[in-house]
Amino acid sequence: MIWEMVVQPFAEFGFMRRALLGSIAISVGATPVGVFLMLRRMSLTGDAMAHAILPGAAIGYLVFGMSLGAMTKGGLITGMAVALLSGFVTRVTALREDASLSAFYLISLALGVLIVSTRGSNVDLMHVLFGTVLALDDAALILAAYRRWGEECVAHLDGDFAFVLHDAKRGGALCARDPFGMHPLCFALAGDRLVVASEPRQVLAAGVSAEPGERAIAAYLAATRHL
Repeated sequence: MIWEMVVQPFAEFGFMRRALLGSIAISVGATPVGVFLMLRRMSLTGDAMAHAILPGAAIGYLVFGMSLGAMTKGGLITGMAVALLSGFVTRVTALREDASLSAFYLISLALGVLIVSTRGSNVDLMHVLFGTVLALDDAALILAAYRRWGEECVAHLDGDFAFVLHDAKRGGALCARDPFGMHPLCFALAGDRLVVASEPRQVLAAGVSAEPGERAIAAYLAATRHL
């Protein structure tokens, strides 16, 4: 009974193991922030601002689609508006700041839910805003590892894998596979293009020459001569 309820889901399903790993990472990262907000008596402020961004994110999603930049800018504008309105009401009325903030964040949250439910795809947007731990996949974990360790993230990966990661900020790409090559990864440099595929024929189909590359052969021999 205990095995079926507690252990078996993680033993049989990969997405459950990834969800568990993501939950552990979130719990470790969120704990210091949560303790800091509670000690500063700002837990209500953090929760309110986290929900107040929904209308701006929803409008950004409706106008620009699934663009994280647009949704982030819309959320920031909405959050700042809620904070400013709350402070203004506190100064001109007898209401305390926490009461006015609660009122405005509930209005903002209701407006966001209304926009999402009437004009948008609530499933995708809700997952982006609030997350769904079961949606964690290998790509998300690899991206998190790359943000943490950079190119050294490959040394922290276990099992069979093959991936290509484009870093537009640094202006480069990382191509990697497991040491045993369980997932093949073929690549070629054709002028200013990087062609990557899982099979050589797919690389050749992209217009890459089939002639042997002397520089690639030399680099391969130099890297494997001490194995």
